[in-house]
Amino acid sequence: MSTENLPQSPEQPPRKPRVAVVFGGRSSEHGISVVTAGAVLRAIDRTKYDVLPIGITRDGRWALTADEPDRMAIVDRRQPNVEQLAESNEGGVILPVDPANREVVYSEPGSVPKALGEVDVVFPMLHGPYGEDGTLQGLLELSGVPYVGAGVLASAVGQDKEYMKRVFTSFGLPVGPYEVIRPREWQRDESAARKKIIDFAGEHGWPLFIKPARAGSSIGITKVDSLEGLDEAIEEAQRHDPKIIVEALLRGREIECGVLEFEDGPRASVPAEIPPVQSHAYYDFEAKYIDSTPGLVPAPLTPEQTAEVQRLAVDAFEAASCEGLVRADFFLTEDGEFVINEINTMPGFTPISMYPQMWQASGVAYPELVDRLIQAALRRSTGLR
Repeated sequence: MSTENLPQSPEQPPRKPRVAVVFGGRSSEHGISVVTAGAVLRAIDRTKYDVLPIGITRDGRWALTADEPDRMAIVDRRQPNVEQLAESNEGGVILPVDPANREVVYSEPGSVPKALGEVDVVFPMLHGPYGEDGTLQGLLELSGVPYVGAGVLASAVGQDKEYMKRVFTSFGLPVGPYEVIRPREWQRDESAARKKIIDFAGEHGWPLFIKPARAGSSIGITKVDSLEGLDEAIEEAQRHDPKIIVEALLRGREIECGVLEFEDGPRASVPAEIPPVQSHAYYDFEAKYIDSTPGLVPAPLTPEQTAEVQRLAVDAFEAASCEGLVRADFFLTEDGEFVINEINTMPGFTPISMYPQMWQASGVAYPELVDRLIQAALRRSTGLR
């Protein structure tokens, strides 16, 4: 019997790629991660992608959350959190551990687990330890799920300011003077560890910046003008990380530059300048997110200076084996030299964040920026590459 005249079933339209936006987390940057994710959720093209928001609570539970970006903002100087957005106080999201299966499952005590469908790519909007530092990236590699941004090694290097500087130095990138105090040094001989910092100050002068070695968003950082404030600054840094890094003051202008992975490789944005916030001693958390003033985009640099900082930003991206995106932060010293301060492998994406602003000024609007990052992740495989 001929089937030529039988009605044909219409072809099913291809499934849209599913993006899991993961945010929150266990670090002190939990709230800023939620704000960042809200901006990304608002910008993702829903005609092109299905979206699954997943929040990680401050105690580490993976929660199914409301897809409501308007609730993910700083209000009256208060940061949002995942607990406010979670659909349940007990339910948990479970990622697959089999690379052949990308189906995400939601489970609540006393209930049958519920399949949430396959995830094609994860957009990790986590800042700080337990998310931006390679830990989540390792989990996703084991699961065989592609993800936006740097891999395990680059994420770890980008989070740890000591090893970041060591990598940059080995590649010939200019870094400022620094000293590291590890937890074992402090435990073994506190007075000797403290003397290392005092000797560093004797060599490079006051003020110093005392920082957690593996934190971001300027959390836990103290500018110390004399020996009198040193102990309190050390204690504050160690509240966030038992390893601390001490940096000398570099006098000059703060310049930032974004790097984005295109089909033909990484490219640098126009740079931006961070003007001093008069009510703050330095560019701390409050200055960044609460009392911020607009950055200068593009930065008022000469064409030669712009080309140099763009080159250094891409060199830093390559030195740390980054993927997807990086924001590179520099000082333009009074001698006219660029010194790299640090890179951020998952920079802020809040509406006032400099990374999106720099790319906006470079001709890549916010929705296109988000799309390019997702597409770059979908092009990459997991595993060794």
